[in-house]
Amino acid sequence: MKGERRKKKDNRKGTRFARNREMYVCAMLFIALFAGLFGYLASYVVKNDETLFNNSYNSRQRVLAQENRRGTIYAAGGEALARSVQGTDGGEIREYPYGEVFAHVVGYSQKGRTGIEELENYFLIQSDIAERKKMDNELAGTKNPGNDVYTTLDVTLQQAAYDALGAYQGAIVVTDVRTGRILAMVSKPDFDPNQIVQIWEQVSTDTDNAALVNRVTQGLYPPGSTFKIVTALAYLRQFGDQWQNYSYQCNGAYTYGESKINCFHGSVHGKVDLGLSFAKSCNSSFANIGMQLNRKKFQDTIDSLLFNAELPIPLSYNKTTVRLTEESSTEDVVQTSIGQGKTQISPMQLNLITAAIANEGVLMRPVLVDSIKSAEGKILEENRPVQYCQLMAKEEAAQLGKLMEEVVQEGTGRGLKDRAYTCAGKTGSAEFNDEKLDSHAWFTGFAPAQDPEIAVTVIVERIGSGGDYAVPLARRVFDAYFLG
Repeated sequence: MKGERRKKKDNRKGTRFARNREMYVCAMLFIALFAGLFGYLASYVVKNDETLFNNSYNSRQRVLAQENRRGTIYAAGGEALARSVQGTDGGEIREYPYGEVFAHVVGYSQKGRTGIEELENYFLIQSDIAERKKMDNELAGTKNPGNDVYTTLDVTLQQAAYDALGAYQGAIVVTDVRTGRILAMVSKPDFDPNQIVQIWEQVSTDTDNAALVNRVTQGLYPPGSTFKIVTALAYLRQFGDQWQNYSYQCNGAYTYGESKINCFHGSVHGKVDLGLSFAKSCNSSFANIGMQLNRKKFQDTIDSLLFNAELPIPLSYNKTTVRLTEESSTEDVVQTSIGQGKTQISPMQLNLITAAIANEGVLMRPVLVDSIKSAEGKILEENRPVQYCQLMAKEEAAQLGKLMEEVVQEGTGRGLKDRAYTCAGKTGSAEFNDEKLDSHAWFTGFAPAQDPEIAVTVIVERIGSGGDYAVPLARRVFDAYFLG
């Protein structure tokens, strides 16, 4: 009997021990899960500090706005582009000394935030002066000076681009091909950021003009003949040295099935090689080239130039999508080859491609802010030139550069010939409706042609050919840079 009782007691102990062990295991698992969750949340907060801070629901912003005066945004030359001043009622007013000229790139900080005002809000709204001075300001009842943002923007180039665009709708962007610094960014229609509260109802509902849209980064357009840069690169990659043997007889149109495409204004270019096809922007020849390309390899080249991908652009942008497969129709291939059909691009992306060609195939990461400093001059953040990627081989960039030089010397970009500086580029006339009567005017290029310094990309909406309208605008910007 005692043995049986002892056995039952041992069994109960074993059952309790097993049960307790399961509880311990479950408890440890839950502790590990919670520890992992807290660790993930802590890591997320550290890595996304600025994003969480800029969230409109974060009340911390309102507290800091009461304690600090929003910092100043400066141009590369030290000119104030946005600053906080005291209003007649004693309150704080955000002032934009250049008004419409920098409207889209600098942005605004009321009715939401855009441009650099949004990009660097985390720093502008905070003050990193010494704690002792913060205490003195608190005792004196004055606000702390916010941190200041020093941009890469050049006032002279920005004004030149703004004046060149004039009453046209469109966009101009200028970058330093060696450093990635964005020197100018203009979009029209524009607005006066000083009056954003008063004009908000009008500009926010005017979908026809879309004045709040930064067309440089958010505008998507058919690239027209500027896309022949992409098609030419695909041809160079697939045919190697054989490209020099390319020849085509242009009679003004390319026929495929029951359809055909015409050269711009029905031009007949006669016998052309690749260089002349590019310089004269011969649609027929490039349709012929497109049909010779392996579609998968063509798509690979398209993808390598940042289509269908995230872009290294600091401001808000719209992503492009271009898809070609073995199942794509002949119509799709032909239209894509000349930058029409479903193909779209932003002026900023086209400028990145152009800058890479000018920089031996190397794309530098675009930079809009040089540095951020406290009101006492302490550097809080500094952006140095960084290589983003090798967009194409050095030899490919050199060959495309030669083709673009011929555009200026012998082709549709002759409006930039015989300047005090040399230039290389590509024009485009992009049809945007079924009537095929209206077109956007494009130009993208760099200068000097040898040892390039800047890349300029221009689009003028609903106006005509790139050679007639976009090239003269680009010339004014190049002149401002090289001739002062």
